[in-house]
Amino acid sequence: MVVEDFAEVQGLAKYGLNFGTDVSVGRSTLIRPSSYYGGEIGVGLWVGDRSSFGAGCFIGCSGEIRIGNDVMLGPGVKLFSENHAFADTGRTIKSQGVERSYLTVGDDTWIGSGATVTAGVTIGSGVVVAAGSVVTRDVPDGAVVAGVPAKILRLR
Repeated sequence: MVVEDFAEVQGLAKYGLNFGTDVSVGRSTLIRPSSYYGGEIGVGLWVGDRSSFGAGCFIGCSGEIRIGNDVMLGPGVKLFSENHAFADTGRTIKSQGVERSYLTVGDDTWIGSGATVTAGVTIGSGVVVAAGSVVTRDVPDGAVVAGVPAKILRLR
């Protein structure tokens, strides 16, 4: 495993951080399964063999995140497996805590620079996510998606 300068890999998680062989974590990437501000310990992260995180990625894995083999995350990609709770207007959003979820990325997938993937999403295998896209719904195997929110452009 290669972890470049200024990357922060925080290991406090219920099931830990689990990395396959030949994984690389780019410069200034942040992997955070638990908050610095209190609350429950996060669930964890699983990363398959030969997967890579470009410079400046943010991986918010307080819920469960599973990334397959041979996955490429471009610079500045953001993955989130939780959302802030905000239904009770009589309380501050911060005091309502978070709702944990999951996020899954299949094998042989490329998520382009600056893309964001939100909690509760499964991205299939062989997928291409265009740079700057925001993925808010599941993506089937072999799809090419782009936009805000991301939509299927075609199948590979």
